Amino acid sequence: MTDALPKTIMLVDDDDVFRQRLVRAFERRGYRTHGADGPAAALALAQQHHPGQAVVDLRMPGGSGLELVKALKAMHPAMRIVVLTGYGSIATAIEAIRLGATYYLPKPASAEDIIAAFLREQLPPLEAVPGNEPAPSLARAEWEHINRVLTDCGGNISEAARRLGIHRRSLQRKLQKYPPKH
Repeated sequence: MTDALPKTIMLVDDDDVFRQRLVRAFERRGYRTHGADGPAAALALAQQHHPGQAVVDLRMPGGSGLELVKALKAMHPAMRIVVLTGYGSIATAIEAIRLGATYYLPKPASAEDIIAAFLREQLPPLEAVPGNEPAPSLARAEWEHINRVLTDCGGNISEAARRLGIHRRSLQRKLQKYPPKH
């Protein structure tokens, strides 16, 4: 199943343990892997090795994963990119796809999850499943809205707080919390 994918992959995550675990998992599956701990190292590796695929963490010191997706797609338009995050929101998922990401996955993700995400684009679209989706909780809806506004402001917390009509420190406290499940 993995033979349909390019066999070179770059894994970009500031969490050394998680990144090394993924590097080893992909190497066991026959991939040539390159690990980077942030956007600057990732851009240098991409320039040198031209990987066909990349896995990019959304939040890293030294730059946003979304900015890295944009830079990698400008450098190598055919590169396929999966964005990983522990702080997922609909707004950031949409933005990642708009910038050229192939797929968006929540952390923790295994090598198999990532391979499946890369292979999804080769599958026909899913049929709509009739059913009653539960409405998101008020806390989840608030969290999604805050992240959408923050994305619209380019990550500028002061501007997002102004648009939301709340104090900057209040917004920072809300952003430090994990997203509500439902």
